[in-house]
Amino acid sequence: MKPIVMAGPWITELEIKTVEDAMRNGWYENSYGYVEKFQVEFAKYHNRKFAVMTPNCTTAIHLLLTALGIKEGDEVIVPECTWIASAAPITYLKATPVFCDIDPVHWCLDPSSVEKNISPKTKAIIVVDLYGNMPDMNAIVSISEKYNIPLIEDAAEALGSTYYNVKAGKFGVGSVFSFHRTKTLTTGEGGMLLLDDENLYKRCMILRDHGRDGALPLHMRDPKQKEYFSNEVTYKYMPFNVQAAMGYAQFQRVGELIAKKHWIYEEYKKRLNEVDDILLNPEPDFVFNGVWITALVFGKSYNLTKQIAIQKLSKLNLPSRPFFYPLSSLPAYPGLEEKNRKNNPVAYDISSRGINLSCAMNLTIDQVDAICDGIKKILK
Repeated sequence: MKPIVMAGPWITELEIKTVEDAMRNGWYENSYGYVEKFQVEFAKYHNRKFAVMTPNCTTAIHLLLTALGIKEGDEVIVPECTWIASAAPITYLKATPVFCDIDPVHWCLDPSSVEKNISPKTKAIIVVDLYGNMPDMNAIVSISEKYNIPLIEDAAEALGSTYYNVKAGKFGVGSVFSFHRTKTLTTGEGGMLLLDDENLYKRCMILRDHGRDGALPLHMRDPKQKEYFSNEVTYKYMPFNVQAAMGYAQFQRVGELIAKKHWIYEEYKKRLNEVDDILLNPEPDFVFNGVWITALVFGKSYNLTKQIAIQKLSKLNLPSRPFFYPLSSLPAYPGLEEKNRKNNPVAYDISSRGINLSCAMNLTIDQVDAICDGIKKILK
């Protein structure tokens, strides 16, 4: 059996040929051809009006927060357990991230914690579809509307997931996706911002390319504006055509890619179903879980921390990685742990007992068997 790796993409001749075409022909008048095609099709797939491709998902969040006017002194609600990229752009803008607790079953933002933490300074809510899981979107959308606070959906890990038949990526004023090398659909590094509001789209497009009107599609430009004329200092978050060509090719296989992720999850479930007192990603009747990565939370009866579990699995040559740490426990956010450990007990508890299993797209049945046998072994 080949060594098991933690994560990796599924690349075929289609991706290779499409990238080759971008290398041979994607210059001059076609220099953004694949970017534009990928944006249009990705937006349509998610029933959004506009898509803005970015170098990565973090920059997509940064663009949207900037376009929403988030600034120093503002607060933005974000779940306690997520990758730091969900929260880092808040700090870029000198605003304050407010970490809220997670639900004990789906591990996403807890609506009751959100409502408790709303203040007059709250200017946005970021909800994260953790590991492909879907939050209680109806409740979170209701809170967003009740308090008139913009909702942002971080769907970086949820390509293919649905909530009451609505695709992840359709919720809130805008949503973001990641095309990191570990994700279901990859461009190596890359991201996408999806929007429905035309004015917000225009603002994000201008912010993406040095504050110039010429960054907009031709039909949206002001004919009175000079070319290469920057009206403000903004960012340079432009994608490139070769990167988009890979994403566009992968997107032609999106159903196949999502199906492979779900197959991995189902195979784990079959083999671990007999093990008592563990939790895997939930998939209630009203959710289809795209399961970017299968997470496993050990029950308290095992008295097993994620660090010990990872060490034991490593000795069996089985890769795993830790469930995301509570952000307030990280050195990046000093002075918050004591308070947030009390305020967000579920996040601290679940995180301490959770690991992620291999989600590599080349995972085989024999490798799934080995991983599940290893888990059973360390739980004896």
